Amino acid sequence: MMRHVLLLDDEPNVLSALNRSLRQIAGPDALTTECLSSPKEAIQRLAESAFDLIIADYHMPEMDGVAFLRIAREVQPDSVRMMLSASAEFKTILGAINEAEAFRFISKPWTTEELREVFTQACERHDQILAEKQLANEARQLHGDLSREEAERQRLEALEPGITYVRRGPDGGVLLDD
Repeated sequence: MMRHVLLLDDEPNVLSALNRSLRQIAGPDALTTECLSSPKEAIQRLAESAFDLIIADYHMPEMDGVAFLRIAREVQPDSVRMMLSASAEFKTILGAINEAEAFRFISKPWTTEELREVFTQACERHDQILAEKQLANEARQLHGDLSREEAERQRLEALEPGITYVRRGPDGGVLLDD
């Protein structure tokens, strides 16, 4: 299964190393990664594309990783969020877990084995989230609480957020983004 991963860190060398490590672990054809250095750019990408996994650094100039992952949780609740940091302060870890519902905390520097284990667990967790959502939709459909059309709309939204929303102008015409 192809995974779509968002990597966010303000240090280009860390982004490059993390991207390279994940590609070695998963295989070059098993994932697509988007490497961003700005939390604001990353928030924009969250609105445009669905991500299976999100890995964000804690210390960034524009916004800390906990604040970013909190926004990511709201925009893409089905994504598996992880915090990356050289700081092993208990307060940092606790904030990531409690406030942003981070799945795992990855310490810098990481080892390939640690990253492999975290990546595998995160993929399994994402699969579990999607399976549970599918089962809940099927149960609601069986009980008549969810139409086939609504189930399909939810499935499409999970794949491509915003795909079922059309903005219209005052004259009823469809508005396109720049």
